[in-house]
Amino acid sequence: MEENKIVAILKSNIGNVFKENPSKFGAWFGGKLIEVEEGKLSAEYRVRTEMLNGIGTLHGGVIAGILDDLMGTAVVSLGSKNCYTTVNLNIDYFYPAKEGDVVTAKAFMVKKGNVIHHVQAELWNLAIGKLLAKGSSNLLKIDVEVKYPTK
Repeated sequence: MEENKIVAILKSNIGNVFKENPSKFGAWFGGKLIEVEEGKLSAEYRVRTEMLNGIGTLHGGVIAGILDDLMGTAVVSLGSKNCYTTVNLNIDYFYPAKEGDVVTAKAFMVKKGNVIHHVQAELWNLAIGKLLAKGSSNLLKIDVEVKYPTK
């Protein structure tokens, strides 16, 4: 069985901010990978000032972006030569986070299809044991080749 090179790259970055993320938007979040398996990822993020909304809590758009990016990376971790694009994104918000909080996102495959994959994700503040948000997405296989770092 051929080694999944993308999983190997991601695993080599566990404990570090993934600076080689091909998604510049995803890299902006500054996530530190903490768990990597094929189709399953976890990462930690520190809430920074520029991530806050007008009332001083983590902006819902940032939460959606973190979950969308991690769900997309979970799909990429399957090792397909094709990219997948988000066709829908559903986010439920439950609890706020504030500047300085460390939040943990977890994404995992639910259903792998030939053309569409279904993925779910959660965002937690583990220090207080609160689920901040959960999301789901369907991603569509497109005719674009994955461009991922090779080191």
